[in-house]
This record gives sequence, structure tokens and C-alpha cells, in this order.
Amino acid sequence: MVPLWLALLLLGASVVVLLYQGFAILLAYEMPRLDPAPPAAAGEGAPRVSVVIAARNEELDLPGTLDDLLAQEYPNLEILVVEDDSSDRTGEVIDARAPRVRHITPPPLPDGWVGKNWACWNGAREATGEWLLFEDADVRTHPATVRTAVSWAEEEHADLATLMPKVDMRSFWERVVLPFYVQVVLTYFRAPHVNRARSKAAMANGQFWLTPRSTYYEMGGHEAVRSIVLEDVAIARRYRAAGRTLRLAWSPGLLKTRMYRDRKEMFEGLLKNIHGTEYSLSRQLVLIAGLVGMFLLPLGLLPFGLRSGSLVLTLMGGILYFALFGKHVLFARALGAPPAYGLLFPIAVGYYVVLLSTSLGRGLRKKPVTWKGRSYTMGP
Repeated sequence: MVPLWLALLLLGASVVVLLYQGFAILLAYEMPRLDPAPPAAAGEGAPRVSVVIAARNEELDLPGTLDDLLAQEYPNLEILVVEDDSSDRTGEVIDARAPRVRHITPPPLPDGWVGKNWACWNGAREATGEWLLFEDADVRTHPATVRTAVSWAEEEHADLATLMPKVDMRSFWERVVLPFYVQVVLTYFRAPHVNRARSKAAMANGQFWLTPRSTYYEMGGHEAVRSIVLEDVAIARRYRAAGRTLRLAWSPGLLKTRMYRDRKEMFEGLLKNIHGTEYSLSRQLVLIAGLVGMFLLPLGLLPFGLRSGSLVLTLMGGILYFALFGKHVLFARALGAPPAYGLLFPIAVGYYVVLLSTSLGRGLRKKPVTWKGRSYTMGP
């Protein structure tokens, strides 16, 4: 026989878990979508757009990215690639597309700067466009992407407009982990609320974001966030704090990216994002508790209800199973992974618990953040 107080506690916790799952579905439903605009969206009088790409050892991804940009249906486009001290054939890839693609070589990385921020800052200083478009070296674009993004940003009077791409998932671990990653980003940043004028929600996607050149410099650009690994979020928060207009949309028909090529790169990349240079012990502990409490502990209610003979707890446990597994199947399907991978979401949760625990250990030992062969000292 389950004590009444314990049954009420478990039922109350279950309601909280269900509300959180419903909140994630609601956010996904509210997420605006931007599809390719008709050809008339950009004419000969279109504003000049400077695409700035920071590239470090990107010989595999960069060719496709540049060729897509060269095929853009936009009449006034400048493409600048900042080669960030590569040790592979990245420079040759850029030079093979000259003069339509400009090869920028920045000065040596100064102390206190993250490599990508330094590269983007130097690229922006060389740019001549009215709009600056920052794009990652592994993002593939539809021919209508630039004109659609510029037209949308102008219509929305956006000071910062960012698009979320379709995530190309090919391996087992990508299909298990990345749909959960997208869900975490969606709920942690309350992504659709970014588009609300009175909301405090702020985020941008460093893979593809657009801003007027004048506004970029007024906000301090990448120099203002030079030591921050998650520079896109930091920049968006600066824009939000200054009362600037932010716009965000999901654009699977315009952008596609394969974020990581293997399991090792995925672990290092996600650890870099979770760990950051602005490390917080309390935040990591709260995130671990939240993951376990919202996604793993609820799975124990059904067997507990069956063992204790409580019909109410057994019924609630069954509802939690249906809600948790059903929601993750829907997320996997919506993001392009086979729906069955949603049934493996407990593995994804465990993966993130390991990431956060690794971050905790590194933080306690004052170890730096590492990414692409560079180390960055943590700060408060």
C-alpha cells in the first residue's frame, strides 16, 4: 500500500513532467517556418550582402558550401572566407574559386579571443555589404536562400535574423542524440519567443545569421563577445538588451548541415557548447537534475505502480510512457531521423548526463575548453 502523501507527491511530479513535454510540443508547433521565396523577392536593386565564413580545416565541407553560395539567385553578393590557420587544403579550396570568393588571412589570434570570433571580426572589417551574413563552413544552401533571408529580414525590420537548418543525420549516434539536442535548444531558449517584442528570450544560430552592417558595429560585433564560445547567443542577448528586433525561423527547405562527422567530433562539439567559457557549477548541476527528473525518473513510475498494486500510479505511469516515448518519436520524425530512434531517447538523455558530468569534472579541475585544436581558458 502506497502512503497517500507519497502517491500525491508522485502524481504532482508526474503532472509537472507532462506539462514540460506539452510545453516542448507547443514550442515546436509555434516555431515559424521560412520556405524559399518566389524569384521576384530580390531584384537588381537588392542591397549588397557580404557573406562571411570562418574556416579552419574545412576542406571537406567548404567546397559544397561555396559552390552553393556561388549559385545563389541574388544579384549583389560578396563572399569572404577567413582562413583561420588551417593545416589542410582549405586555402586551396578558397583560391580555386577566386575572384568570386575572397580569401582573407587574419593576423595571429590575440590573447582573449576565441578563434571563430576573431575570424568573423576580421571578415566583417573587410566586408563592403549593407548586410552581413555569417555562415558556417558546413552549411548547404538552396539557391533562393540569400534572397529569401534578406527579403524576410527587411519585411520584419529585423536587426538580427537567424535561420535554423535541417540537420543531416547519418550515423546511429547522430540519429539518437541530435533530435534530443534540438529539443533541448528549443525549450532552453524558448526559441519561438525570440520573435516576440516583449520577450526576454534571445538566441541566434551561428550557422546562419544576418544583420545590417551598421547595426553590427553599433552592437560591438564579435569584438564585444571575443572570449565567449557561444558567441551567437551572446550577440543575440546584446541585441535584445539594447531593444533591437530579433527574428528566428526554421528553414529546412533553405538550409541543411551535417553538424558532426563522427562520434568523437560530436562529443567534443557538444561538450564545448555545454561547457562554454562562462562555466557555472550550479547551472550544470541544475541541468543534470532536470534531465534525470524530467526524462529518466518518470520511467520508473509504471513499474513502481505495478509492483505496489496502485491502479492510479500504474495508470499515470502508462500515461508518462506514452507521452515521453510518443513525443520523442514525433521529434525524430519531424527532424528527418527514422521515428524508431525516438524510442531510444533514454540513451540520448544518458549521453547528455555524461556530457554535463564531464563538464563538471573539467570545471572543478579548471581545465580549458578545447575545440579544433585550440584551448580557451574558462572565466566566470
